[in-house]
Amino acid sequence: MTILTLEAVPLVFDEPLTGELFLIARILFGGVLAFTGLNHFLDLDGMAGYAEMKGVPVPRLAVAFTGGMLVFGGLGVAAGILPAIAAGALAVFLLVTTPKMHDFWNAPEDQQQSEMTNFLKNTALFGVSLAFLALAAVDWPYSVGVGLF
Repeated sequence: MTILTLEAVPLVFDEPLTGELFLIARILFGGVLAFTGLNHFLDLDGMAGYAEMKGVPVPRLAVAFTGGMLVFGGLGVAAGILPAIAAGALAVFLLVTTPKMHDFWNAPEDQQQSEMTNFLKNTALFGVSLAFLALAAVDWPYSVGVGLF
């Protein structure tokens, strides 16, 4: 009988294709979020209007700040630059903004499905950001290699 223990299992990327798959995951995840952050700047007025409608204080500044978080975090995860700070920035962004901006429980009935879909998508992205944050102490293959650990 196997007994589960709480001992840490060392993580390695030396199995075939694990480093390459991890790189692809980082690029897809980080790239999408960096692109989303770029859109905060390209449509600053529109997004600030939506944020104001949702009750966000100082909406224009909030949209610009969160856009910066997304660009920095996304590029950081994709390139492996300061991965703990980058993944942490994405996790904080998703944790704070998801219930505020996609509050499907308060949305009009005709918008509930769309808001719930965005809420669930962001919840999944939050989980991925936590996974990258958990892996930040491990050397990432194909990364720039600038980190805190």
